[in-house]
Amino acid sequence: MEHQNPTQNPTIGYVIGGGLEANLDVRLTIPPQEVQEGAFVVIDSNDWRFYGLVTDLRLTAIDELYANQLNSQRFAPHLAEYLNKQTLFTNLAVMPVLMKDKGPDPISPEYPAWRREHTDDPGPMPVKTIPIHHSSVKLADQADIADIFGEENNKEIFRVGSTREQGHPVCLNLDKFVQRSSGIFGTTGSGKSFLARMILAGLMHADHASTLIFDMHNEYGIDSTSSDTGDAVFGLKGKFNDKVRLVGLGAGTKFGNQQPDYTLEISHSDITVEDVLQLTQILNLKETTATTLDKLESEFHENWFTKFMQMNVGGIVENEDGKTEPAPDSVAYWARQAGIHPGAAEALRSKLGRLFNRPYLTDAPASNGLDAIITSLQDKRHVVLSFGKYDNDLDYLLVTNLITRKIRDAWEQSTENFKSKKGPEPRPLVVVVEEAHKLLNREMASQTIFSTIAREMRKYYVTLLIIDQRPSQIYDEVMSQLGTRISGSLGDEDDINAVLSGLPGRGGLRGMLAKLQPKEEVLMLGWGVPMPIPIRSRRYDQQFWIDLKGEERKPQSTKQFNSLLGMDDDSD
Repeated sequence: MEHQNPTQNPTIGYVIGGGLEANLDVRLTIPPQEVQEGAFVVIDSNDWRFYGLVTDLRLTAIDELYANQLNSQRFAPHLAEYLNKQTLFTNLAVMPVLMKDKGPDPISPEYPAWRREHTDDPGPMPVKTIPIHHSSVKLADQADIADIFGEENNKEIFRVGSTREQGHPVCLNLDKFVQRSSGIFGTTGSGKSFLARMILAGLMHADHASTLIFDMHNEYGIDSTSSDTGDAVFGLKGKFNDKVRLVGLGAGTKFGNQQPDYTLEISHSDITVEDVLQLTQILNLKETTATTLDKLESEFHENWFTKFMQMNVGGIVENEDGKTEPAPDSVAYWARQAGIHPGAAEALRSKLGRLFNRPYLTDAPASNGLDAIITSLQDKRHVVLSFGKYDNDLDYLLVTNLITRKIRDAWEQSTENFKSKKGPEPRPLVVVVEEAHKLLNREMASQTIFSTIAREMRKYYVTLLIIDQRPSQIYDEVMSQLGTRISGSLGDEDDINAVLSGLPGRGGLRGMLAKLQPKEEVLMLGWGVPMPIPIRSRRYDQQFWIDLKGEERKPQSTKQFNSLLGMDDDSD
């Protein structure tokens, strides 16, 4: 369907029945192919304008017997056409979501007293009543969309996409988006990573919050190429060089021909008992682990990790009586002295061997990368931490939990200082987590710091942005804390239910989410948007950057781009 003139807003039908809970019934007066499920419509009724979504289209008839017969073969063509128009109809089911008072000036004596309570905020409010019979129904025009979602200004009001029928811009309030944790979902290949990059670019350009991006697959920081089209995919570092700090995990990490701004090595003294206990599942730790770790920490304090790593397993010596006993530098010897079962201590030492062998964990790092990350974020910059070759689950769980624990402590202290007038207001921070179900599933959620952020850290200016293809595997309590949810196509019924959990109108929204196109179509809903709406998302391409930053279009050949990435001309 061609885009209509923004000034035009033709009537598509009229209200014939329904209610708030059961949706409104609308008799369609145009061909049904011109309206899609999820279409944004407006209904004018006296002094009120109602905003709603089409949740279903149904073929109906006054006479079912007439509808069951092919009448073009029974009557003359002009008579069949006339009878069809009088007898066969298409009805819409419309879920009313918002309403706006368009009545007389509140100071007018004609203005009813019961409506004065709404005059403090003249904008749309949650629907509380219904339109009258035969109220006209129209597709929302550009002014209606802007009235609800705001008008793009490339700052706090950021265009995410457009309506599917007429291509009207649909925006997201970024200031509201970062006030609560949020999620971006979609099956593999649905474009959720491109959508996440686009929204992160909007946040960086608006410059109202810092972002810490745990880049597990090295997709966000540096430029790359699309696996589907081979086109250039611009990284956030190249577009926001002064604002973004690219950090590589471990000494010597580099990205093609591009060096990181600095590398992250973690001191053994920064590792706490809490960090290790958060790895209980992946390391298969036992119930006795906490007791052993607490004893190590109480005896060796911040050096407990190094001391435990230096202990040998199985070392024995012969005493004066000719009997063997644990060597003084062994785990068993320390365990006996500490009152810990030697077998339990040796088993823990063996399992922690996977940590002791990580090259980015060192007793004396060249620089304090953890402090540098926190300082960068507090200085209104953004950090993209790329894991490079350390991309397995153990590395991801350990590093993300440890860094986020440090951030929690820093932002809580900054907030307390601000409240006591000892410091400035903290910079809002969004922590971006890929593969979130690995950190926030039912088994892990109670052990990771991320569930604490989702539940409690909003008051300390820290929120999460989780990106995942299996929302059903994320702990229910965490999902309930997500304010804004943006979802692409999901093939699993459990994943669809998880995205819609805790939201009103789930029945009508389920069909919209289930029928999204595999790419480029998304459903926005929750805290950051006034009402749910399915949209066609913007493309993350050169035109996006021209629109966002006013850049001039520049040719980007495959040879030039591969050179930038440090690849040969014939690379895939």
